[in-house]
Amino acid sequence: MPSLPFNSVEALQQAFIRGLQRLLRKPGLGSYILVHANACFDTWVYQSLQARLLERFGQLASYCREALSEGRELAGAQDDHLVFLKLMAIGFEGIKVTEFRQLEGWELQFNHIRAFRPSRMSAESVPGISRPYDPRGFNFNKPFLRKEVFWAGDLRGAEVELLYNKFPFVPLHCLLVPDRTARHPQLLTRHYHDYIWSLVETLGEGVPDLGIAFNSYGAYASVNHLHFQLFVRPQPLPVTRPHWRHNGGERPYPLSCEVYSSAQQAWRYIEALHGSERGYNLIYRPGVLYCLPRRRQGSYQHAAWTHGFAWYELAGGFATFSRSDFETIDARAIEKELKKLRVNPPPAG
Repeated sequence: MPSLPFNSVEALQQAFIRGLQRLLRKPGLGSYILVHANACFDTWVYQSLQARLLERFGQLASYCREALSEGRELAGAQDDHLVFLKLMAIGFEGIKVTEFRQLEGWELQFNHIRAFRPSRMSAESVPGISRPYDPRGFNFNKPFLRKEVFWAGDLRGAEVELLYNKFPFVPLHCLLVPDRTARHPQLLTRHYHDYIWSLVETLGEGVPDLGIAFNSYGAYASVNHLHFQLFVRPQPLPVTRPHWRHNGGERPYPLSCEVYSSAQQAWRYIEALHGSERGYNLIYRPGVLYCLPRRRQGSYQHAAWTHGFAWYELAGGFATFSRSDFETIDARAIEKELKKLRVNPPPAG
């Protein structure tokens, strides 16, 4: 693998698109879906890859039509078959790039291709905030995921892999998997909390707009294998804006949000959340952590316009999957949905 591309945003972008170009040359529907979804999210990626995407789409569509007309099974994962057949039904020109709009301080996106994402365990009702790692379930040790690795190597004392997010919703979206072969479940420990806190500060020196997020088990983590979500976005997430009370402003946030500038104090609060079996979402930025306790998935009924709220939604950004919802949802609907997740959090550390 090449050296870690975090000296600048430009270096990271170049490495990111080189990896997508490499994936586009790989056989199979899954690689194509990943590249197309990433291209649809970032205009600069789409412009670089559009011609090759169109050519590859045509080749794969011909393969699917021929195989199915002859009664043969398609190669690869069933999830990928379904997603690509949906893309074929729409047609290449019908697959929309992601659009954004601001709404009274909230962020909405029309993320067309993410609407086809398999739900995996994020659709499950869960009884607690952890369960043992299951080698039979979906996890990052699956051999077919090796081709989706963006970078791998020793990173400040941990063996780290960065994988592309197959259906991104933030710029330069990667999954950060530390010590993959240790088979840790999606339960944060003090060791990895301190590690991510330090890592964000270090990588932020070269890429100031970098952040790392974490969904606890039961808070719409889609894989029960320890992982974090790395992103780079120059626009501040809504939860970080100064008008909110948790940032010193006057406006109350619809959910409890604790903000920490000390890794030790933050861990005491996370430990209290573990002790009370409360789900939570975290957003790490250099020198600061936003911690949002919330109700666990399956313990409430979310609205039809969302597939469920994970860290991005609790941070004030919302992916919609139909143009009608994108154009008609208002701030009251957003705040009503967020309030469904309210819990009585433990005392702040």
